[in-house]
Amino acid sequence: MKTLRDVLFDEFHKLPVQEKGAYMKDGGRLFHVLYAQQFNRASLDELGTLATNIRFIAKSEKGMRFLQDLLPHKRAMLYFTQPSTRTFLSFFAACQILGIRIGEVRDRSVSSELKGESQEDSVRTFSSYFDLIIMRSEIGGLAERMAWLLSNTDRPVPIINAGSGKDQHPTQSLLDIYTLQRSFEKRGGIDGKKIVFVGDLARGRTVRSLAQLLTNYQDVEQVFVAPPELQIGEDIRLMLEAAGVTFHVTSDFAAVIPEADAIYMTRIQDEWDQVKGESARINTSSFCFGLEQLKHLRGDAVLLHPFPRRNEIDPAVDRDPRAVYWRQMRNGMWIRSALIASLCNVVDEIWNYSG
Repeated sequence: MKTLRDVLFDEFHKLPVQEKGAYMKDGGRLFHVLYAQQFNRASLDELGTLATNIRFIAKSEKGMRFLQDLLPHKRAMLYFTQPSTRTFLSFFAACQILGIRIGEVRDRSVSSELKGESQEDSVRTFSSYFDLIIMRSEIGGLAERMAWLLSNTDRPVPIINAGSGKDQHPTQSLLDIYTLQRSFEKRGGIDGKKIVFVGDLARGRTVRSLAQLLTNYQDVEQVFVAPPELQIGEDIRLMLEAAGVTFHVTSDFAAVIPEADAIYMTRIQDEWDQVKGESARINTSSFCFGLEQLKHLRGDAVLLHPFPRRNEIDPAVDRDPRAVYWRQMRNGMWIRSALIASLCNVVDEIWNYSG
């Protein structure tokens, strides 16, 4: 079986992302989590079921104590040099649920990187003290480079990609899938549903990762709604075409709302503007969701958002039961707990818990 120790980084980096997942295992088990492409239908179903089981166990004090006794001997570094609230806190909480002790670096100005230390040396330093590194960076490909680096040392440590540049956000897509699994469990699951993405689709790494994961389900139609300047790029189109997925691109949001099983709203990501203020010149007023749009949403449909939001969803919509984005956010804690439990090989203990 191939591992990152068997390939030079330049050779590995040039591989299609669909082939890179094969290198993410060690001893046949999942080791690094970097890409949505690492997950198939079976692993998504298993993680979702495990997350639900952890949620159930955590409802009681006895169950929570059991979970916290699973990994008290492990330590995790949260290396978040890109601003984050929900992803950071949900990983923080997930580690606490499993009893993992936590360290954090959230600002390079308080680390030796201010003195000129490379990020490679910083991450290798973390691996000397911690058993798991969860990292988020505005630099595309950084998590991939660090995973290769650590796999080629005498202390390989797993890396979880918590957001890497504009590339991928695999654990956000896991919680999105988990939310859809739970939302559609009485409607036959995700198969056959129409999923509508709205907003900044050109720069949304959550959209890229979720669109990939949805290819694991049968007859899912994906619709991408955005102004032309913010529409999906060629990479997503080619991925969907290769997977044989039915998809459409449009700027007519009103027309697709009544047809949607799920609408995935996104904010305008102007932090990626090449020229400051260029996003503000794009008219996005018709790509927002308010009480008027809610009137046209089916009674059994759901509305999602990866957060943070600005004005693309009116807070007046929050009280509607179809607005599941607050539940979606909480789901991140549970699915990330399940993922960490899988990486740390305590899944059997969770399945065997009798209460």
